[in-house]
Amino acid sequence: QVQLVEYGGGLVQAGGSLRLSCAASGRAFGSLPMGWFRQAPGKEREFVAAVSWSAGRTSYTDAVKGRFTISRDSAKNMVYLQMNSLKPEDTAVYYCASDSRGAWSERLSSNDSDYDYWGQGTQVTVSS
Repeated sequence: QVQLVEYGGGLVQAGGSLRLSCAASGRAFGSLPMGWFRQAPGKEREFVAAVSWSAGRTSYTDAVKGRFTISRDSAKNMVYLQMNSLKPEDTAVYYCASDSRGAWSERLSSNDSDYDYWGQGTQVTVSS
């Protein structure tokens, strides 16, 4: 079992930066692909980024490519999302999630149904 806790959200002006962190517990963390998703008010949850268990592969939704960077430090059981050049449309609750069925694979799913453990979310608000 994996427990995930996100933090680092907040209010920032357009063009600014934030770094989200996700602290994971559970011995299996190092073997799991990890993802970040977001959900804006009135919208469905959407994929943002994913990183493989080895950190050798990453994937991003087109809307954040070139602005966001996902990374992980498995020695510290942490996953990060560095968000630069933020836009008002990035406003959402951001969730960290783990893909247990993808353990030890290089799978990078953008489908939220492939992720089985989720954090409680952290709010990111970008003002114009």
